Amino acid sequence: MTDPEYGNDVPSDGARQPRGDAGKRHSRPPPGGRHAHAQPQANGKPDDKTGDKPGKSRKRRKRKRGRKVFARDDAPQAKPTQPEIVQPQPKPPAPVPAPAASRFNGRDVAGGDAPVYAALDLGTNNCRLLVAIPGKGGQFRVVDAFSRIVRLGEGLTASGRLSDAAMDRAVEALKICAEKLRNRRLKRVRLIATEACRSAANGAEFITRVRRETGLSLEIIDRKTEARLAVSGCGSLVERGTKGVVLFDIGGGSSEIALVDVSRHRTPRLANHIVSWTSLPVGVVSLAERFGGRHVTRDVFDAMVDDVADMLDRFEGRDRLSHVLADDGFHLLGTSGTVTTLAGIHLGLERYDRRRVDGLWLENAEVDAMIATLLDWEFEKRVANPCIGADRADLVLGGCAILEAIRRVWPSKRLRVADRGLREGMLSELMADDGVWRRARKRRPLNA
Repeated sequence: MTDPEYGNDVPSDGARQPRGDAGKRHSRPPPGGRHAHAQPQANGKPDDKTGDKPGKSRKRRKRKRGRKVFARDDAPQAKPTQPEIVQPQPKPPAPVPAPAASRFNGRDVAGGDAPVYAALDLGTNNCRLLVAIPGKGGQFRVVDAFSRIVRLGEGLTASGRLSDAAMDRAVEALKICAEKLRNRRLKRVRLIATEACRSAANGAEFITRVRRETGLSLEIIDRKTEARLAVSGCGSLVERGTKGVVLFDIGGGSSEIALVDVSRHRTPRLANHIVSWTSLPVGVVSLAERFGGRHVTRDVFDAMVDDVADMLDRFEGRDRLSHVLADDGFHLLGTSGTVTTLAGIHLGLERYDRRRVDGLWLENAEVDAMIATLLDWEFEKRVANPCIGADRADLVLGGCAILEAIRRVWPSKRLRVADRGLREGMLSELMADDGVWRRARKRRPLNA
């Protein structure tokens, strides 16, 4: 019988073996004196200490379950099994890479030999981080993540500058991200900032402050790169048989739209099939600041839709998918908090669940119903909804207005929801550039 706590054997009657010196202190000496249990010498001579002769034994008593039993002194006595106590060794301190992003390099201890990659996206509304290792078939497995609403672009529309309070919120979130990165040994990492830093008069100053206070070197990307990364992040949601996709990413300060034509052929990188793209200088934060987001009437909502539609009218490449618009192989693909919120409300989720939302199909009538529902809800009811909350309650209808303008230009029977975006695009491109999946295919046996 084994002691479940210590792992050593115990008697079948359930009595625990004595542990260490404590067992010796509380044991009774056998009758006959201190040395009554001494063993005879192997040479047959009397023991010098006890005087006992070979072959002669005495009886002693011991207690077992309250019964008197007798054992011979010359019988081999089992020694108490002492548990092996291993003192825990302190873990060596984790290596801390240099804070500059370009110096993060190596392999993650927890991930074994799998190379570890990281991607950070500082947007107008959110700060997001993903850490992942390559998986099979062009996929990857997330090993750490972070997301926080920081509203970096708050007040930017009116002042043209990032406010001190907004920058403070963003820096605090970035410090958490920096700590997560320092706790891992990464092969490659990419850290980007988008519209808020791109358009603010003090955007470059803020980037310098971030580097000084967190050690992270953020890269301000242009709108074309942002559109391409959004497409790269959603490639696996474009199924075989698809002819064309209008992919849109409704951000806080800008909205990227990419027209993807896969009607003739398709390569592994979906971004290679972008035939036209645009970046609208409007997002959920900027639209809510201009029109209001707390109390949105139908008239206010229609005015927001018309404002975005005017911007789309000036998009010269908007007709590049006209040959597939009427085909069943055409659909919209949305990656933003707006569409994931609509999906969560549609599913009636009591708590947001990415696994149920990412990849969900919404029919045209279902999107209409969700927008109408949100317009009927007062601000307080939006706050109370678990898929919206206080952080998004004043922004969600601005996002719906941008979505509605997109649906008017590119009418589609279906909308696919993507809970993924720039971070996933960066990770996919970093891993593809390193050839991690290509090397995996080469290592596969011929008979696999």
